[in-house]
Amino acid sequence: MLNITITKTTKPKQKPVNMDELGFGHYFSDHMFIMSYTEGKGWHDPEIIPYQPISLEPSAMVFHYGQEMFEGLKAYKTKNNDILLFRPEKNIRRINITNERICIPQVNEEDILQAIKAIVSVDSDWIPEEEGTSLYIRPFIIATDPFLGVRPSATYKFIIIVGPVGAYYKEGINPVKIWVEEEYVRAVKGGTGFAKTGANYVASLKAQMKAKENGYTQVLWLDGIERKYVEEVGTMNVFFKIDNEVITPSLEGSILPGVTRDSTIELLKSWGINVSERKISIEEIYEASKTGALKEIFGTGTAAVISPVGELHWGDKTITVNNGEIGELSQKVYDEITGIQTGKIEDKFSWIVKVK
Repeated sequence: MLNITITKTTKPKQKPVNMDELGFGHYFSDHMFIMSYTEGKGWHDPEIIPYQPISLEPSAMVFHYGQEMFEGLKAYKTKNNDILLFRPEKNIRRINITNERICIPQVNEEDILQAIKAIVSVDSDWIPEEEGTSLYIRPFIIATDPFLGVRPSATYKFIIIVGPVGAYYKEGINPVKIWVEEEYVRAVKGGTGFAKTGANYVASLKAQMKAKENGYTQVLWLDGIERKYVEEVGTMNVFFKIDNEVITPSLEGSILPGVTRDSTIELLKSWGINVSERKISIEEIYEASKTGALKEIFGTGTAAVISPVGELHWGDKTITVNNGEIGELSQKVYDEITGIQTGKIEDKFSWIVKVK
């Protein structure tokens, strides 16, 4: 168990006034959790301190070799003022899966949960209570050795920051338009596609900008070898309802194993819906749209929860999904997951962990 030192701020920030304009990732609370790692000593000196800049040497290895990881989860406040986390053990397990891939030392998973609960408790007055809002929690680890040379660092910082958020996409739960990327590649099997590291996201920026310039919200990635099989959307896993089957790309090392993805699969199966984790080509999706078999497309992720897709642009083809409207299944999954997350619906899966 961590012995966390807490130093409260003497200059509390002004909180956002208009919760309808929160957006995502703009505001951060009064405090942050920080813990150090030193080779031979392990993780040490956990503390909660006022939110502040990080001081690093210009030669810190994170700047030069990208050895860093991050996670994302949320806290919710119920009408009874309970504070809830949604399946935090999944995010915590994924922290160490990413750590293993990029040679960052493992962190005790009970310590991570304790640290998350601690920072959320200290800044619990930052949790918004309006519909569709939450407190976003961002744990991350950076390599801090002041050294220029390609090897794993011997020192690290584990930091957690939190802040109030609204909808990730400006469209909210309304369908988004997606650009199918054929030129650039995000990840391949054997790389870091399954890990939560910034390298995956910086590799996506060029295609993301191209999509935005053409009026599309996000990118749908195809596999990096044949450029024909669907993988994931830039910030989400993706599901396709074709006739009476719901299909999501199988995890084969180049796709992030999303917590909301896993939750959606469990939910659908509990409802008796036929769910397949398999390869699905963009051609199969296009053909299904031509015959009317393609009923719905939706993305899943911590940030957006569920994001329906109203249109896909693939080469010179435009695929309109469900007349550009949210589908019945997308809405049902969204309502169920957000209901469980906020304590409005009974948690039959034991997914919820109380902070206090």
